[in-house]
Amino acid sequence: MPRQNRVQPTGDILAHPARGQFMGNRGILHDNHGQLSKARWRHKAWVCCVTKFKGRKRTLMAPGHYTELFFHDEAVALAAGHRPCGECRRPDFNAYLGAAEHRGKVIEFDKVLHAARAIPRIFGQRHHQAVASDLPDGAFILDEDGIPALIWQEALRPFSPSGYGVATRLPMGLVTVLTPEPSLLALKNGFALQIDRSLLQGSRA
Repeated sequence: MPRQNRVQPTGDILAHPARGQFMGNRGILHDNHGQLSKARWRHKAWVCCVTKFKGRKRTLMAPGHYTELFFHDEAVALAAGHRPCGECRRPDFNAYLGAAEHRGKVIEFDKVLHAARAIPRIFGQRHHQAVASDLPDGAFILDEDGIPALIWQEALRPFSPSGYGVATRLPMGLVTVLTPEPSLLALKNGFALQIDRSLLQGSRA
């Protein structure tokens, strides 16, 4: 039985058997029985981590320890509101903050990112509008059917918990954007996110 720890670009957290390329942390979101609470975060430092680091071993959803969340790839993690971890991904962390044009303490950046990604009290995901052709590769939007989709190489790739579907034409005009604006800025300024390898090979996930 898969655990409820697979994060979607919309911020939803599902139980799904597919493995993720990255792990994330928002604090303790589960109870002693491994069930998620209504809360979707306990702090503002939402990080995106590698799944293996210095041989460390963790028991998933152990009582009193942070809830291990998983992402299909880094594009999904950024859309859900996370940023690279400063410990296990230090070079990516530095590159991301530089591309996001942040100078100073990361705690201040996390406040800005949190305001851009989250709707308080209802634990919702904040969206905004933008012209599709102005968005960088790696950005997530909602397509005309309300399905999360990745902008990649001047096309749109619909997303499901299993991965990316067949490329379709990029829409015209305004679209609903899932990726928070600070992460969009990082992507526009050249942050090289780690994407599903099937997209790099030009094949369907």
